[in-house]
Amino acid sequence: MSLSPRTLDYELARVLLVDDDPASRLILQTVLKAGGYNVDAAASGAEAVAKMDEGTYELVLSDLQMESPQAGLKVLAHARNMEYKPATAIITTYQNSKPSPAQRSKSMLIKPEDVPGLLSKVADLIGERASRRLEKELRAEGRQLRMHLRMAGA
Repeated sequence: MSLSPRTLDYELARVLLVDDDPASRLILQTVLKAGGYNVDAAASGAEAVAKMDEGTYELVLSDLQMESPQAGLKVLAHARNMEYKPATAIITTYQNSKPSPAQRSKSMLIKPEDVPGLLSKVADLIGERASRRLEKELRAEGRQLRMHLRMAGA
């Protein structure tokens, strides 16, 4: 009896990386791809919005300042309004950048020597998003089950 090898079909988590600096974008894209993520990159807020409207992402990472001082925040606001609700984070490669208190919980400062920290934070953000989606689906199924049981008992 011969056992045939089983193939696992799985999809890599999709990440949208938005950064107007070509060097930073290439480095971060390479690190994320090496970490096992399917990465799309955008060089501007407008390009990022178009990509989010065309596809779905588990995570949107955006530089804070691009073509305008608020471009990164606009990208993240658009992402949060998408039906598929990706996780979002501000990403910066500048050592002197400090996010405001409101942005701090959803931001990360990327240092070239902290690749494990970057990959860990990305995994955490994607995992938190997956947990939220699963909880939402389970609540919806629970409501449907309760409604079905009430109708069957009537």
